[in-house]
Amino acid sequence: MGFFLRWLFAFGLLSATFNPTEWNFVRWARLNYSEQMSLTVLAGLLLLVGYIIYLRATLRSIGTFGMLLVLALVGSLLWVLHDLGWLSFADSSRNIWIGLFALSLVLGIGLSWSHVRRALSGQADMDDVDE
Repeated sequence: MGFFLRWLFAFGLLSATFNPTEWNFVRWARLNYSEQMSLTVLAGLLLLVGYIIYLRATLRSIGTFGMLLVLALVGSLLWVLHDLGWLSFADSSRNIWIGLFALSLVLGIGLSWSHVRRALSGQADMDDVDE
């Protein structure tokens, strides 16, 4: 359940920032920046905090190579589904949702990887602490 919640929050963060519907931060900010500048900046900063938390945890746990590896695995899975005829890339809005799903998987796995590693090896990841 922990991974699902981490992934769901990552998907929510990404889709709140941009998605093919009219309900996203990018579209709202473009339309309302001049009238509601303070609210736009506040919402943008809140999204930025979420991205910093996820990206920092992901880079520390799986690194850039791990992020690329997870994206490659998701990409190859999509390729297989396309070759089998189960998935079509003709609809651009569906492609955006697929991209959001793939990126949210990377962030969800990155945030959860320390928990998985601890469960498999029994060793906890810790930051270096100077005492």
